[in-house]
Amino acid sequence: MSEEFINLTHENIAEEHLCCIIRSNKPHQGVEAKRAWLTERLTEGHVFRKLSAKGCCFIEYAPLESAWTPVVGKNYYYIYCLWVNGEFKGNGYAKALMDYCISDAKEKGMSGVCMLGSKKQKNWLSNQNFAKKYGFETVDSTEDGYELLALSFDGTAPKFTDKARKQQIDNHELTIYYSMQCPFIHQKVKEIKQYCSDNAVAVSIRPVDTLEKAKDLPCVFNNWGTFYKGKFETVNLLDVGTVEKILKK
Repeated sequence: MSEEFINLTHENIAEEHLCCIIRSNKPHQGVEAKRAWLTERLTEGHVFRKLSAKGCCFIEYAPLESAWTPVVGKNYYYIYCLWVNGEFKGNGYAKALMDYCISDAKEKGMSGVCMLGSKKQKNWLSNQNFAKKYGFETVDSTEDGYELLALSFDGTAPKFTDKARKQQIDNHELTIYYSMQCPFIHQKVKEIKQYCSDNAVAVSIRPVDTLEKAKDLPCVFNNWGTFYKGKFETVNLLDVGTVEKILKK
């Protein structure tokens, strides 16, 4: 099965489909923003492994030290996303991708692999029950139910930063932190800005555009984080309906 997959490199990233469900034949701002973000990350050990097809079947992970998430630890891989969708389900692809990541970590002498999860499965997070079948366990958590899952090879464990674990900010208006890692983010930010402008809603939209900003975030983060009235709401990307529900709280 290994010959069906490819890893993105500086040589092939310009031509390869980035695997999310955006399949436009024309240049797409979100996809190109993701491509630019990923191109810069490849020199940092970031891995994007995908099925050699136009569709959603990939794993994306990076050394924890350079992963854009407020999780700290030594010698771990952090899985941003493992996603197999649609016609590609049921072929063993998710297992092949997870096996590759774990084997990669072991071959490099790493301490383990970790990922963001929650007590209740969230949209925009990889399937934690699938990960637990491999032995991933909860090694840290927040009071509102988010969890850090880890598969440790040597008994060590990563953790959320103290700042992220608090999940609080002083600003009480709708506040969104985002990076350009996900192709959907460009569109979602545009939609929310327009909605807030049209409805006179105060909003603070804060780009996370450096590793330092990502490690210093006041919340769990996989590429997006939303606050309202100083309280963390979700890592899920928002649509207008969800924004309206949050504003009613």
